[in-house]
Amino acid sequence: MPPAPPLHTLADWRRAYAGGASPLALLGALRSHLSADDPAWILRVDRSFIDAQVALLPPAPTASTPLWGVPFAVKDNIDVAGLTTTAACPAFAYTAERSATVVQRLQAAGAVLVGKTNLDQFATGLVGTRSPYGEVPNSFDGAYVSGGSSSGSASVVARGLVPLALGTDTAGSGRVPAGLNNLVGLKPTPGRVPMAGVVPACRTLDVVSVFALTVADAAQAMAIIEGAGDEPQFNQPVPQAGWLGGHRVGLRLGVPQRADCDAALGWDQAFDAAGVRAQALGAELVPVDFTPLFEVARLLYDGPWVAERYTVVQALMTARPEAMDATVREIIAATGRFNAGDVYRAQYRLAELRRQLAPLWQQVDALMVPTTPTCPTRAAVSRSPLLRNSELGRYTNFVNLLGLAALALPSAVPESGLPFGVTFVAPGGSDAALADWGLRWEAAGPATLGARLRPARDGDRNPGGWPAAAATLPLAVVGAHLEGMPLHGQLVERGARLLARTRTAPAYRLFALPGTVPPKPGLMRVAEGEPGHAIELELVEMPMAAVGSFLALIPAPLGLGTVQLEDGRWVKGFICEPAALAGATDISAHGGWRAYLASR
Repeated sequence: MPPAPPLHTLADWRRAYAGGASPLALLGALRSHLSADDPAWILRVDRSFIDAQVALLPPAPTASTPLWGVPFAVKDNIDVAGLTTTAACPAFAYTAERSATVVQRLQAAGAVLVGKTNLDQFATGLVGTRSPYGEVPNSFDGAYVSGGSSSGSASVVARGLVPLALGTDTAGSGRVPAGLNNLVGLKPTPGRVPMAGVVPACRTLDVVSVFALTVADAAQAMAIIEGAGDEPQFNQPVPQAGWLGGHRVGLRLGVPQRADCDAALGWDQAFDAAGVRAQALGAELVPVDFTPLFEVARLLYDGPWVAERYTVVQALMTARPEAMDATVREIIAATGRFNAGDVYRAQYRLAELRRQLAPLWQQVDALMVPTTPTCPTRAAVSRSPLLRNSELGRYTNFVNLLGLAALALPSAVPESGLPFGVTFVAPGGSDAALADWGLRWEAAGPATLGARLRPARDGDRNPGGWPAAAATLPLAVVGAHLEGMPLHGQLVERGARLLARTRTAPAYRLFALPGTVPPKPGLMRVAEGEPGHAIELELVEMPMAAVGSFLALIPAPLGLGTVQLEDGRWVKGFICEPAALAGATDISAHGGWRAYLASR
C-alpha cells in the first residue's frame, strides 16, 4: 500500500506537499511498500535512484515543475538512463544510455520514476499474460486478465501505487488495460508524442499513452510529454479545436449498430447505459456501420504491418527463437507470408478505406465504442490465446492505422464486478477536445477511482495542464448568424462553438438593412457623447484556420471589425459600412435582432 494517508491522484500528492510533507519521506515510504513479488513490476528502482532524482528538484514546486515530487512508472519498453530495458524478454535486455524523451520531460517537470512495469512481450498482445515475468491479474478479480500489452502500468495506477504511468499503444495497449481496470487511458494522435527511446512494436504506428485515475491527471501528463522531438516523423498531426463539434444541438457520437458486448458480464446493459449518459450530456447517438473500420483493423495483424515487429526482433528470432514467448513468436513469424508487393497492396487498400471513411467525420464528431466487448479469464486466454486476444481488440485495432485520437474512460462496474469502459475516438489532432469531453463525462455521474480506491472528488478534476489545441478567435455575431438564424450553419461548418450570450457596450445602434437576403442588420458604434444602446449578441469561438473562409462569405456592406462588449472587452465582430445605413431603419430600441424579428 502507498504511504498513509493514501495518495492516489496528483491533487492528493500536491495537498500532501502543501501540508509540509517532504519528497524523500513520502517517496521512501512508497518505495518500501512496492512488493518484489508483484508481477506488475519488472524493476523497482532502489532508494538511491529515488534520492538522486529528488536531489535535482528545486526546494519547492515551481511553474516549471508541476509534477514536483510525484511518482510515476513506465512500461519496460521505454528507456530510462542507467536502467535495464527488457521489453519483457530477458534475452533482449540492454542497459539504456539515455532516457526516452517522454521520461526526460516528466522528470524535468519534477516527476520521480519509481519503477518499470510488466508487459506483453515486445508489446505484442492485449491480454497481459505473455511475459516471463508473470501474468498481471485484473485488479478487480485476479482470475481475469488485466489487458495488455501495458498491463503493469495499468495495474500499478489502478491499485493506487502511482498516480501516473506511461504505456505504449499500437493496437489498443493503452486503452484495453484502462477499460479492464477502471482507468483513464489517453491515447494520443500518432506523431503527437516523441517516440525516441521506445522499443517499437510498429514504429510507424506506435504512440506513448498515459494511464491515470482522472482525465485531469492524464491531460496534465499529456501536456508535458507532447510535442515534436529530435527524431524522424511518420505522422504529422494537426491540432484541432479544443472541443468536439460546434454549437449545434450537441455532440454527434457514432455508435456501433450492434456492439455485441458480453451479456454474461452485464456489459451489454452497461453500454446501453453509457449511451443514455451521453445523451444526458446533450449528445446525439448516430448508428454507424463499422464494416470498413473492421477491415482496417484486420490489416494490422493479418497484413504486412506485422513485418514492422520483425524488424525489432529479427536478430533474436534468428539466433535464439526459443527465448521468445511462443505466442509472440508465432505472431511475428507470420512476416514470412508477405513480400514487398504485399506491403504496397496493403497501403493502397488502407488509402482506399481512408477515402471511404472520410464522409463519416461529416456525419459524426466522434465515435463511442466499448473499450473492449468482453474480459476473458486468464485460463481462457491460455487455451485460446489468439482468439481471446482478437476479441479484446475489436474496437481498438483500427485507430492508429487511421491516425485517430482516442480516450478510454471508466463507465460502470456491473454486478459481475468487472469494470466496463467506453472509448471515444475522434479525428487526429482532437486530443484536447477529447479531454474536454472526458471531464464532462466524469462529472456526469458518481465514479470510484481505479480498483475501488475511493470516490472521485471535485478537486481531482482540476487540470493543471492541458494538451495543445489549435488557435481560436472570439467572434461577436448580431444578426443572421445567431443560433437558429439562416446563416448559423456557416459557423457550424467551421466548428465554432458558443461562448456566451451577452451584449455590446451601450455605445451602439442597430439598423435593419433594406434588400438583404436573408434579412440582416448592420451594427454601428456611435460617436462619443451620442446616445447609444447595448445590443444583444452571441460570442462564439472559431478555429483560426477557418476564419479566412468565413471572412470570404461576408458580403458588403458588412465586414469584420472590433466590437466592445458590455464587460469592457474588445473582440472581433460584425460591423457595417456607414454609407449603407443612410436609408436603413434604426431598430436599436428593440435591443437586438432577435427581438426585432419577433416584433414584426
